[in-house]
Amino acid sequence: MAVLQKISLLKANLRSAEQALADYVLTNPQQIRQLSSQELALAVGVSQATVVRFTQKLGYKGYPDFKFAITDSLHSLSDEQPVKLHGDISLADSYSTMAAKLLAGKIEVLTNTLGANDQQTMEQFCQKLLQARRIMLTGKGASFLVAQDFCLKLRKLGMNALAESDNHSQLADLAHYSTKDVLFVISESGETSEMVAIAQYARQQKISLLSLTGFAPNTVAKLSELNLKTVANESAARLSSILSRTAQELVIDLLFILLTQSSVKGRKMLAASNQAVADYRNKAR
Repeated sequence: MAVLQKISLLKANLRSAEQALADYVLTNPQQIRQLSSQELALAVGVSQATVVRFTQKLGYKGYPDFKFAITDSLHSLSDEQPVKLHGDISLADSYSTMAAKLLAGKIEVLTNTLGANDQQTMEQFCQKLLQARRIMLTGKGASFLVAQDFCLKLRKLGMNALAESDNHSQLADLAHYSTKDVLFVISESGETSEMVAIAQYARQQKISLLSLTGFAPNTVAKLSELNLKTVANESAARLSSILSRTAQELVIDLLFILLTQSSVKGRKMLAASNQAVADYRNKAR
């Protein structure tokens, strides 16, 4: 394992002085080759003994072996691009760098998604949900988790909502839906085969189709009566749908608050739901 990768993985288990060393090495690997153990200790503000212990915890006999490993690692990095984990977060990033990159990415996604959805469309979306006799929510993978979350929120407002991911069950239920009902599809790509199929069926049955999709043109959005957008900028390198889920959750939270503002009955239902949970918790103590 490359030394920089090893430092990133072990950093959380090091003492504070050793963590400071780890941060310095990860940030300034080129300089390490020119520094003695004493000079590195002075640069970081730790003892020379701490430097030696640090290198030994990483599995090296001493500082010279550690410097050699750093040089070898830098040669490897010059030949290869840093291994990307998610977006611009790489395997060599320290915890603080990784956290800062992730936070910046989430803030950008939230800001862009908010700007991509105008107030009028959001309000029209809410009116469709409030007027619906029944609401089916669906999605695949992480999008379905968001659909489940929104379904629970709608049910707290006293709305007849169901979250369903299985296509056979969806079709069986939607066969009994009408123009008074709503299908809400959540799909980042808007091109997932199951979501496209269920959206097309809803259109054939003249069921109101609402959707939350990515910003790029897509089939589900084109089929929809109303469409809200996410601007996630997900990279090909990703651990999971972290940013798209962040954007989707912002939109459903905005809808939930708008629905609560718009409905006196919903606010009463929400208060009753919250009270029921509070009473249960009090009894369980």
